[in-house]
Amino acid sequence: MKTVAILGASTDRAKFGNKAVRAFEQQGYTVYPVNPKETVIEGVPAFKSILDVPERPNLISVYLPPPVVLKVLPDIATRGCDELWLNPGTESDEVLAAAERLGLNVIQACSLIGVGVSPGQF
Repeated sequence: MKTVAILGASTDRAKFGNKAVRAFEQQGYTVYPVNPKETVIEGVPAFKSILDVPERPNLISVYLPPPVVLKVLPDIATRGCDELWLNPGTESDEVLAAAERLGLNVIQACSLIGVGVSPGQF
């Protein structure tokens, strides 16, 4: 089973954090939206933290600004994943260095394109 946690998932359908929830679902993934302020996103239960996600996801796709990414990287490392996707705008030299120190397998690219979906489709 393919699983993905989306950090920065949003209820705003114009935001990429929402488009990702829909795109990954469309591609057959079990999706775990992560947003500390929401309980449901696109009909899917949302989690306050990556540590609250009930299983280790194959992928973690991030839609957060670099200062927030830095704060959650230790939790991402604790939860674990096969691939950590840092979408455009989430990465910085500091984030990349911290992720490397934590041993995370970082992919700097748009996870929507990575999963075979055009962002303009949503």
